[in-house]
Amino acid sequence: MKRILFWVAFVVLIVLHHDWWFWNDGRLIFGFLPVGLGYQALISLAAVGLWAVAVFRVWPELFRDDVDEEAAE
Repeated sequence: MKRILFWVAFVVLIVLHHDWWFWNDGRLIFGFLPVGLGYQALISLAAVGLWAVAVFRVWPELFRDDVDEEAAE
């Protein structure tokens, strides 16, 4: 179930990455940041969070054991 949720979130981020709704929007956030760039920054932070979940939760235990053995040497 965890992997299915991960892949669903991955596909959702891919779809949301292509923002057609803010492309021609000239508004500024905080008086200097274009709304489209701010949106992309938020999508990037969401991608970082998803990648962290992938590394710490979904990563196969088999690879973790190999890394732990190499670190012990």
